[in-house]
Amino acid sequence: MLNLSTEAVKKIIIEGITESGSKFRPSDWAERMSGALSTFGPDHRIQYSPMLQPLTLNGVKCVSVDPNLRKAYPEMFAYIMRWVELNRLKIVEVDEEDAVSSKAAG
Repeated sequence: MLNLSTEAVKKIIIEGITESGSKFRPSDWAERMSGALSTFGPDHRIQYSPMLQPLTLNGVKCVSVDPNLRKAYPEMFAYIMRWVELNRLKIVEVDEEDAVSSKAAG
C-alpha cells in the first residue's frame, strides 16, 4: 500500500494499468472517478477539482490525486485507495513539476 507520510509527495498518480500490465477498463474510468469532485462552470463545461483530475501520461489514462484530499475528504480518499487496491492498479508518487512535464509529453 502507498505510504503517504512524507511531505515530499506532491501528487499521487493512479495509472490505468493493472499490476499484471493490462489496460484498465472502462476507458472513461479516470473521468468518472474525477467527476466526484467536479463542478460545472459558467460556460456549462465540467471543471475538475485540482484535488482529483483525469490526465493522460505516455498514452495511459490516469488520475492525479492531491495528497490533501486525505485531509479534506478522508472518506473519499479511503474509498479511492481501497478501489485502487481492489482493482490492482499501479500508483506512483511524483512532484507536481514531473506530472506536468509528463502530461505535456503524453
